[in-house]
Amino acid sequence: QVQLVESGGGSVQTGGSLKLSCTASGRTLSSGAMGWFRQVPGKERDFVAVIKWSGSMRGGRSYYADSVKGRFTISVGSVKNTLELQMNDLKPEDTAVYYCAADGSLILSSIGRPEQYDYWGQGTQVTVSS
Repeated sequence: QVQLVESGGGSVQTGGSLKLSCTASGRTLSSGAMGWFRQVPGKERDFVAVIKWSGSMRGGRSYYADSVKGRFTISVGSVKNTLELQMNDLKPEDTAVYYCAADGSLILSSIGRPEQYDYWGQGTQVTVSS
């Protein structure tokens, strides 16, 4: 089992920045994917960004939803087993609950599908006001 805990959500104005962190504990994934999804009430959970790796998470490759490319950066944190999401130039449409997700056997074509992930955090709220 893998436990994920998010932190760093909050409220900002349009154009502002926030950094989310996700700390993983429990079983170590030697390969797989770890990333972020977001969800607003009444809508499906949407893919934001993910790092997919085999062997070392730091050697993994990043993938982004088109809506956040150029504004969000996903990276492995300096603290062991931590994933970060730096969000810049935030827009009101970025308002959502952001969830950290991980899976140990995800294929590339499935990285954007939330139902393919086995492990989830509890979510952290991000609110962007205009």
